[in-house]
Amino acid sequence: MEKSEIATRRYAKYSGQFSDFHLRRSVEREGGRFRFKFIDLFSGIGGIRLALEDIGGECVFSSEWDPHCRETYRFNFGDTPHGDIQRVSDDDIPASSLLAAGFPCQPFSSIGKRRGFAHETQGNLFFRILDILEHFKVDRRRPVDAVLLENVEGLTTLRHDGVRVIDSVLELLSELGYNVEYRVLDAADFGVPQHRRRVYITGVYAKKFGHGSVIDWNFPKFSPADIGPHLEVDVKDHSISRHLQKVYMYKADDGRPQRINPQSKGPVKTLVSTYHKIQRLTGTFVEDGPTELRLLTRNECRAIMGFPSDFQIPEWVSRTQMYRQFGNSVTPPVVRAIAEKLARRISGRSKVGSAA
Repeated sequence: MEKSEIATRRYAKYSGQFSDFHLRRSVEREGGRFRFKFIDLFSGIGGIRLALEDIGGECVFSSEWDPHCRETYRFNFGDTPHGDIQRVSDDDIPASSLLAAGFPCQPFSSIGKRRGFAHETQGNLFFRILDILEHFKVDRRRPVDAVLLENVEGLTTLRHDGVRVIDSVLELLSELGYNVEYRVLDAADFGVPQHRRRVYITGVYAKKFGHGSVIDWNFPKFSPADIGPHLEVDVKDHSISRHLQKVYMYKADDGRPQRINPQSKGPVKTLVSTYHKIQRLTGTFVEDGPTELRLLTRNECRAIMGFPSDFQIPEWVSRTQMYRQFGNSVTPPVVRAIAEKLARRISGRSKVGSAA
């Protein structure tokens, strides 16, 4: 990892903390039985990797262009993702059974301009996934067994040249020989204290695993998780000024923004990557602190996203970057539930599907 002078000083200061933390995670993994190898593209801070390792997967390659996310990823997993996948040679990517990717969602998000495939820098990154799959199929003659992709719900409604983007995604994967399907799932149905609807795409190489349903999409539903127990109290440094509350936060009597406290029931709204901008329509804020209203803490964001308690955002990562990292991440419990069924399918333990 290429480090700036500031980053070098940070690592020097926290190297002992990093080493001890990574050692704990490594020891925990040693007892696991790795059943498949996977590559982790557009890996962010590692939410997909957490889920896949939890069911026995071994990460053999990861890629993430954002330097702040790469620091967090390295802090938690001990290895640094490769940078921009556009600059990585196909030959440098190890063979694997599963390709997993939470490819950039901004071009398809309802909060952004929704330019989709027309986005100048991020809209074409899905095609890089196709390039990698084609490389393993054609050049190495070793097709990747399965794919697991995640994106915002807007992928299912946005159109490009008159065609739904999700239909184009499925068609392009099918042309490479994959039997694919998708569902929109809400993280709140998986015990996460947040409503977060995302589209999940699964696929298996049809010549090897047949057609029919890729996985059984029926999952046990959890009772709605309450956000209250996850909130901290007497937080001093995340306050929203009383002036901003008066002129902006409560400028209209419309029940917004969403306010929560330790007695609050049920999940919160979707945590977005722009949370640091204090948006009254989309944000959730805590009744606490010197001004009686504040932003979410790191621990609270971690809980809202369904990350384990030992997952850490390094102290040197700014609060703004922390919100961006969690706001752009997957929710590991949902990915784990899907991946477990997909892993069972490619290991031959699932009854889903039919012979080719």
